[in-house]
Amino acid sequence: SRLGVDFINVHASGGGDMMGAARDAGGDSTTKILGVTVLTSSNDDTLRETGQIGTAQDQVLRLAELTRASGLAGIVCSAHEIKLIRDHIPAPFALMVPGIRPAGSDAGDQKRIMTPKDAIDLGATHLVIGRPITGAPDPAAAYTDIINSL
Repeated sequence: SRLGVDFINVHASGGGDMMGAARDAGGDSTTKILGVTVLTSSNDDTLRETGQIGTAQDQVLRLAELTRASGLAGIVCSAHEIKLIRDHIPAPFALMVPGIRPAGSDAGDQKRIMTPKDAIDLGATHLVIGRPITGAPDPAAAYTDIINSL
């Protein structure tokens, strides 16, 4: 790709015009633009606190549909919305899912988490697994354990 990256994300809450401009400026056959829906460190209370109406799931679905209509390759969403999205938007629309925690891992600041296997089984296309690997005493072993759990 001309940018040298596989994925770029923008906040879907920026609206259709912004996502379309991002698609036109940065997307190509190898660089995919994703729309961030609701952060995995947020929940219904967080949305209310910031003046948004409805539940996190309502907002995720609304932003996912806007992202698809804007021509982006997929979204970044919580594992808790995978089934909801897949019921409305089939693959190949990408679902990049942060907040993935192997069984027994510390949730940290993440409020809406899931195990790697459960997320894949529901239809996630990409998993973001940071701290459970980088914070492990043996990151390579932690990575191997996660792969073996799939």
